[in-house]
Amino acid sequence: MNKKTKFICTLVLIAIGAGLLVFIDQATPSSAMIRSVLQLSAIYSLAAVSMNMLNGFTGLFSLGQAGFMAVGAYTFAVFTIPVASKPTVYYLYGVADALANVALPPAAGIVVAGLMAALLAAVIGAPVLRLKSDYFAIATLGFAEIVRILVASSVFNRITNGSLGLKCIPGFGSYYTPFIVVFICIAIIVLLMNSTYGRAFKAIREDEIAAEAMGINLASHKQMSFIASSFFAGISGALMAMFLGAITSTTFPLMLTYNILLIIVIGGMGSITGSIIASFLVTFAKEWWLRFLDVEHFIGDFHVPLLRTGFRMVVFSVILMVVVLFWSRGIMGQKEFTWDGLYGFFRKLKNKRQEKSPVGGGAAND
Repeated sequence: MNKKTKFICTLVLIAIGAGLLVFIDQATPSSAMIRSVLQLSAIYSLAAVSMNMLNGFTGLFSLGQAGFMAVGAYTFAVFTIPVASKPTVYYLYGVADALANVALPPAAGIVVAGLMAALLAAVIGAPVLRLKSDYFAIATLGFAEIVRILVASSVFNRITNGSLGLKCIPGFGSYYTPFIVVFICIAIIVLLMNSTYGRAFKAIREDEIAAEAMGINLASHKQMSFIASSFFAGISGALMAMFLGAITSTTFPLMLTYNILLIIVIGGMGSITGSIIASFLVTFAKEWWLRFLDVEHFIGDFHVPLLRTGFRMVVFSVILMVVVLFWSRGIMGQKEFTWDGLYGFFRKLKNKRQEKSPVGGGAAND
């Protein structure tokens, strides 16, 4: 396929996706489940791609995603809650004087949330990035837990509102807001991964010694990958705050990091396309397709066994085990979706059918 054909196919694919979103927006009520699941899937896709940038592309196994998302969410909430609503939000401890009259527009709040997460990553990155493999994972895991504890502690009551959390957070300006923000962020990540910096990240993942021998500064590139990943994690946290409308320290538990890591593993470590596909598949399976398993069912007088609250996650776990057993490297592995790859896939299927058809025809004639 030539470049012009690929470009046209890409535009058609984007147009189809946009058309589906418009159709769902027009054809479903504002309270429809599919609308919320699609928005949540988009948010998880950005969180997964940002984490994959560090874990899959650079080879640094981080478990601090929930911490950076919490930083982004709280930063967005603190700076965007309307001034008129702050007395009702900070009714117990009061709001800090410096924040009493501050209310940024949501667009600016999203950028500030990402910058705050990136700034924190730059601060902790210097000592933490000296660690390797499991030690680095444990350090980032500890960071996420420290963030969760600090936002709920009394030390920052007048900023984070302690264990009461924050509410009255501005929501999405329209149904399309999260999709637009996520599309822009992932497009930037794709450009970064296709640049010389992205190739340096991949070289570090494959062999640090060889990468350093080729002139790649390991410390600076690891720091850059860590900061960039945290920046987009902060933006995904801000989107999550907008989606929920209220947050507490329990909104970003360690389990959130594991869920995002699960999405990356299913999609493929080192595949942006795989992370996006897996985000939608996992979120739809957990939040929509398997919901009927949590409800008791009767067929006449017969009570269907096992169907009750919590059984959905049992079935979901079994499905994950099957997926991991048959696709150990994930849906995409380290590959990305390309039109050449799709064309080659269908051409192989066609060739296989052509190879089998004479045999079948000969057997039938005999």
